[in-house]
Amino acid sequence: MKKNILITGTSTGVGFESSILFAKNNYKVYATMRNLKKAEALKKRIEEENLDIELLSLDVTSIESIQSAVNIIIEKDGKIDVLLNNAGAGFAKTTEQSTEDEIRWVTEVNYHGVVFCTQAVLPFMRKQKSGQIISITSVGGLVGQPFNELYCGAKFAVEGFMEGLATYVSDAFNIKITCVEPGGIATEFMTSAIEKTAKEGQFSTGEYLPIFERYMAGNQKRAEESTEQVYQTGAEVANVVLNVAQNENPPLRIRTSQWAEDFCELKTKADPDGTKIVNQIKNSFL
Repeated sequence: MKKNILITGTSTGVGFESSILFAKNNYKVYATMRNLKKAEALKKRIEEENLDIELLSLDVTSIESIQSAVNIIIEKDGKIDVLLNNAGAGFAKTTEQSTEDEIRWVTEVNYHGVVFCTQAVLPFMRKQKSGQIISITSVGGLVGQPFNELYCGAKFAVEGFMEGLATYVSDAFNIKITCVEPGGIATEFMTSAIEKTAKEGQFSTGEYLPIFERYMAGNQKRAEESTEQVYQTGAEVANVVLNVAQNENPPLRIRTSQWAEDFCELKTKADPDGTKIVNQIKNSFL
């Protein structure tokens, strides 16, 4: 019986590419998204290439929606082998100028959604004594960045959640845990971040504006002058995810490009893949 995988946020980008790639590598794929009206491109690929992909509605901000999708998979297959927490949203705005709703939204989508999806699959992985949970985090889950503090805070939370979970479910229940940490991804993720956070044509106003303009100019300069690739495609990141899923002993953390490795070096030099910290925690508490 082939392995199955539940992937969140599959309408575009990494989730879209991962759905196709895993199906081509003999996985049964449950591709989920909040709005199935956005599934036309994926439906076309499924039909053209006869891919073993089933589309399901799943809103990561709704526990009822998450549980419904998980229940459908269990009823059909009786198991969930891999969960890919991919759904997320960018956000670039100052803390001072962000509304309460925006702050709650960026946390719900990027952090709480990961926790609740993971919570929903854990009972089944625990009972079957096997499973894998992979979360797409970000270099922003290791390194705080200007105007991205709310997004980075949510991604830092995901990193801490996954690290803590790994310290006991891996040994006890054979559930493998990995954070996949891309740098920039040239997908609609960036476009949606702009659309969500722009206000009256600007991200930041008043005294923050000149700082933000320097930040944007610096980003552009680095992208143009860097000898390493800054922005990856969704397909490139999806290949890293597949390699993690096929690894018998996957790392706790993995960056998806040399640029991402270099960017995070100050945080990762002593423990590149997270093995040391997990073992230290186990030795200290377990």
